[in-house]
Amino acid sequence: MSQKHPIISVTGSSGAGTTSVMRTFEQIFRREGVNAAFIEGDSFHRYDRVEMRAAMADAHGRGDDSFSHFGPEANLFGELEELFRTYGETGTGKVRRYLHDEVEAAPYGQEPGTFTPWENLPADSDLMFYEGLHGAVVTDEVDVAQHADLRIGVVPVINLEWIQKIQRDKTARGYSTEAVTETILRRMPDYVNYICPQFSRTDVNFQRVPVVDTSNPFIARTIPTLDESMLIIRFRDPHGIDFSYLLAMLHDSFMSRANTIVCPGGKMDLAMQLIFTPMILRLIERRKAALRSR
Repeated sequence: MSQKHPIISVTGSSGAGTTSVMRTFEQIFRREGVNAAFIEGDSFHRYDRVEMRAAMADAHGRGDDSFSHFGPEANLFGELEELFRTYGETGTGKVRRYLHDEVEAAPYGQEPGTFTPWENLPADSDLMFYEGLHGAVVTDEVDVAQHADLRIGVVPVINLEWIQKIQRDKTARGYSTEAVTETILRRMPDYVNYICPQFSRTDVNFQRVPVVDTSNPFIARTIPTLDESMLIIRFRDPHGIDFSYLLAMLHDSFMSRANTIVCPGGKMDLAMQLIFTPMILRLIERRKAALRSR
């Protein structure tokens, strides 16, 4: 953790909805005049798209059918922790981009599914914002979670997460339901061992729960909308949280536990704005105070 160079990490698995959360934070940063350095978790995968296919084929040939993007073998956990540590100390660090599609790849003259060269972050950002799979990961070798000042989990119930992934991969990537199902099954051991434990380390978790039937996610034709969901917001430490204010501002919300608010899913953006704007401003004020005291 760092007073001068704060770090916010948003963690969620593939299909969890972290990209939508990132857009909400972009709105907050723009409104409050915060200069954030954005980091995509995909840029810390170990292999590019072609290399990953080869690595998966090799693992399958060795009888390993659980090799996935969720686990340590396919990621640069050491480099990710080094970025978190270095940014907290100096306000910069080594980063690169993963180019998902032709639109992202065109300005670099590279193929989609490749990485840009490593380079240093500009040293003039107010904070670092990470969005990806491993913003609070801890293993025997690395501890990324310890370096973040604000850790956020985005965790739909598992059937909804699968529906979102299946629909996204079929629509945007042209995969079949069978291919996506195979990916889900292959990732399950790493999901249990490396994704789920992170949500016990996050400061705030957002879990969307559908109120429509999602009992068989593999035949669902549409993704349940926000208005067809309830949102569970869990605070690891409820001290200092103005629950009365949040309940008043989030219509039809209630508290299910002493550290948990439940509200309509359509209020997700508003809830994030209300909860995280003061937290971000406190980080910025703490940064300014630390810089003044140098």
